[in-house]
Amino acid sequence: MAFELPALKWAANSLEPGISAKTLEFHYGKHHQGYINNLNKLILGTAFENATLEEIIMKAEGGIFNNGAQVWNHSFYWDCIKPGGSVLPEGDFSKAINRDFGSFDVFVEKFSAACAGLFGSGWVWLAKNQNGKLEIIQESNAGNPLRQGKTPLLTCDVWEHAYYLDKQNRRPDYVLDFLKIVDWQTVANRY
Repeated sequence: MAFELPALKWAANSLEPGISAKTLEFHYGKHHQGYINNLNKLILGTAFENATLEEIIMKAEGGIFNNGAQVWNHSFYWDCIKPGGSVLPEGDFSKAINRDFGSFDVFVEKFSAACAGLFGSGWVWLAKNQNGKLEIIQESNAGNPLRQGKTPLLTCDVWEHAYYLDKQNRRPDYVLDFLKIVDWQTVANRY
């Protein structure tokens, strides 16, 4: 099965000023597409030629895992955000945030610190563990909480390609802008 770049649900310039169309051109159009191109080449003639991305994440190693997870992670990331973001909806997810972090503000503080503090490149996730508790997980490189049996709810891409054109080395500024465009309704629906 050949993987394809999923269409974005919004225009490339609609995340400005926080994330520029130029950053999106590189992040989505070059990096995400590059992972797809690499994955499609790597899986030819292997046990993963007809696998889903989830199967690749759970079973593959090396280049197939890295590219497959990066394809999945990026597609998930695009679905976590939307122009203007949204407010945290009331309901079970909001109650879980308060239960597991004390408040939404404390969650934002801890999530932001995890994003700013992840050494090198990777992803920071809000995930639900097997007991239904919410966790913030730092993953290097292409790491994904699916491999730990956890359910991803939100992710922030902290690879430099996600922010360097706009923010240079100011990752915390990027994280602040990212949190302004999170689609909390989608995140809550995943819970």
